[in-house]
Amino acid sequence: MAYRRALNLLPRGKQFIFRVFQKPPNAISQTLRFHMNNPCSRTRNLHTATPLMVAKLLSAEELFAMRSLQGYLKKMEMEYSECLRAVNSSETEEQFSEDELRAKRTKVSLLAPLIQSIRELEAKQKEVTETETLMKDEDPALRELAELEREGCLQDIQDLSQKILDLVIPEEDADMSDLVLEVTAGVGGQEAMLFTAEVFDMYQGYAQHHGWSFDLLEHMTSDLGGLRHASASISGPQCYKRMKFEAGVHRVQRVPKTEKQGRMHTSTMTVAVLPQPTEISFTINPKDLRIETKRASGAGGQHVNTTDSAVRIVHLPTGVVAECQQERSQLKNREKAMKALRAKLYSIKLEEATSKRYNQRKLQIGTRGRSEKIRTYNFAQDRITDHRIGMTVHDIKSFLLGEDLLEEMNSSLQEFSNQETLMELLEESNQDSS
Repeated sequence: MAYRRALNLLPRGKQFIFRVFQKPPNAISQTLRFHMNNPCSRTRNLHTATPLMVAKLLSAEELFAMRSLQGYLKKMEMEYSECLRAVNSSETEEQFSEDELRAKRTKVSLLAPLIQSIRELEAKQKEVTETETLMKDEDPALRELAELEREGCLQDIQDLSQKILDLVIPEEDADMSDLVLEVTAGVGGQEAMLFTAEVFDMYQGYAQHHGWSFDLLEHMTSDLGGLRHASASISGPQCYKRMKFEAGVHRVQRVPKTEKQGRMHTSTMTVAVLPQPTEISFTINPKDLRIETKRASGAGGQHVNTTDSAVRIVHLPTGVVAECQQERSQLKNREKAMKALRAKLYSIKLEEATSKRYNQRKLQIGTRGRSEKIRTYNFAQDRITDHRIGMTVHDIKSFLLGEDLLEEMNSSLQEFSNQETLMELLEESNQDSS
């Protein structure tokens, strides 16, 4: 695909594509939690809007010339040096408590890779300057060697710059989680249900494309073969990180199979992507649960309506409900329902933390990913448009396979999120320094 990496930091001759977006009053937000395990720990949100406007493209030279970025890196170097001196000082025990000393050791450990990369980058930039001087020498052989050396240094600079960016913008805690996927038909009747089935199949294909497991939890079909509601547990490396931006309202514009006069209809369906916490990181008090069993309904063979295999779990303090009747075994259904319930409650907890932060900052946000239109699938024009970043790709048939085109879309969304996170990080660092 012909899309460049947005965080390519080659300082000479290349461009760093960095989008600065204009946020209108109706800006909406999808939760993105950013955690550094140090005093800079914070919650991040992906801000989205319609329309989305690219204000400026910054080159690498322009980026590194920004005082905010240089100031932030210098600030990290100073904090590292101060903590290192405190840890190595012979008077440490008199000046700091045991908890303070432990915190400084932790910070030294966390900042060490970043500081090392910054120093290696500075050394390589110095080497480039020296080789450029040698390239002016009268000896042709020496000039040729200097040119080869310079090319190697530039590649090293590119790799180190990307490494620094990755260290400055670490992954959120939930990125390493498995997930629970939920799809629900919205406006549009049978057509919405048919489209919901197609999107659910797309995500199953996406999981297969990445080698993730796809375990069905709920599957409520319609009369015409569509889906009213379905959910699945997805497990695999970085599955939540790659799928978290799919949450929201997906809109389809096409002539439905049920339309006899050939008119274009607009239908919607909703996707929820819930990070699946481990039992250790997020526990539920068994006393807060009401577990009900009933006979499974719908198509499914001899066990349907003959055994109490279906399980419904209610979390009493919040009223959140999870159900499962996919398995013949009540025990397996209960296990799957608990997995879905834990994901729902954990997602609510993350959203509450993010809402508090945004209320404090007085930002206007929408009703989050599950209730805002994020993407349009227009079959007449054979295009898919993501309204959060203004990106359009063509070939809906290939997109719905859940392979390269969907991966390309999600990679662009991740890059946009990284860009915005970096800008917020630098902005907040400037505010703290002032």
